[in-house]
Amino acid sequence: MLFSAAALLALLPAALAAPATSGPLDKRAPIVSARAGKVVPGKYIVKLKDGASDAVVNKVLGKHKADQIYKGGKFKGFAGALDDDALEAIRYLPEVEYVEEEAVFTINAVTSQTGAPWGLARLSSRTPGGTTYRYDESAGAGTCSYIIDTGIYTAHSDFEGRAIWGSNHVDSSNTDGNGHGTHVAGTVGGRVHGVAKKTTLIAVKVLNASGSGSTSGVVAGINYVQTNFPSRNCPNGTVANMSLGGGYSASINTAARNLVSAGVFLAVAAGNDNANAANYSPASEASVCTVGATASNDARSTFSNYGTVVDIFAPGTNILSTWIGGTSATRSISGTSMASPHIAGLGAYLLTLQGRRTPAALCSYIASIATNNVITSVPSGTINKLAYNDV
Repeated sequence: MLFSAAALLALLPAALAAPATSGPLDKRAPIVSARAGKVVPGKYIVKLKDGASDAVVNKVLGKHKADQIYKGGKFKGFAGALDDDALEAIRYLPEVEYVEEEAVFTINAVTSQTGAPWGLARLSSRTPGGTTYRYDESAGAGTCSYIIDTGIYTAHSDFEGRAIWGSNHVDSSNTDGNGHGTHVAGTVGGRVHGVAKKTTLIAVKVLNASGSGSTSGVVAGINYVQTNFPSRNCPNGTVANMSLGGGYSASINTAARNLVSAGVFLAVAAGNDNANAANYSPASEASVCTVGATASNDARSTFSNYGTVVDIFAPGTNILSTWIGGTSATRSISGTSMASPHIAGLGAYLLTLQGRRTPAALCSYIASIATNNVITSVPSGTINKLAYNDV
């Protein structure tokens, strides 16, 4: 039921009974934002200060009926609808400790995909050798995943119509003539091969059919994502993947940094030269989430770059995913290009499951839940964390 300001103002001390705008703002009880669940507009939980009696609860409620009344225990207060004036008035009551936004929670249903690609199975297990991928069925719904690559074969059945074309910065052919981008997209969000099976996949083509492109084209693709994502319907957040790279480029690193600063989680490949990733772009950009690769035996992939700029490792050797040439085509290929989309997909998955985080906080969280110190052949000074979805 909606609480009115008139009833609540009668409870205020005389000094505070004036309109809210005339009172000192630091006297108000804080509003605590809901950090999980779906916020219910106009509804709040009012928590009274410790030691408040049941009589105080009754006094604040008056003749109004609340959705919930908290008496008898140590938690005292009530929950219900408050209009703006009533909310402001109740925050001035000296008995109120805080007001929290109401939210709806649902059961997190874990589902299992048997016979999954080994990389997916490893992502949901603390030990190697599994063939089942376990994940929450929310699966990245409501997120957008930009694939900055060779394009996407959007007609592939594994994408279920969720793959769309975004932009082309390398040629006039709005398709994937190489296969690399389609493979990456499948690992991010394919129905069978993907981590976040309900994300929307958006193709940003910066590499041609031979897999090459220019620095200027890559920068243009990154900038497209930065200007385009705010207009997309991605209520749970946006991620991007860059399974590409080369020598250090200040322009690419700056563009990547700007994209992250705008709020897009960006996973990038560490590189495939068995060298220090600090000498590569965009892998060397500190604000991105740089990904090294592992094999099915938990060894660092022999080709994977390393170094202090690597944030996380993920499966990257012999990864099965979608391919071009037919709506059910698949292929197994290797590279840190295959590891990075596991992390882009994991980012989208976690944004839906746990709510929005900043890109930096999301990359740090992925590292914090990872499986520690199981990867072999990791050089000194390189993080030893293998990605895990914490299911």
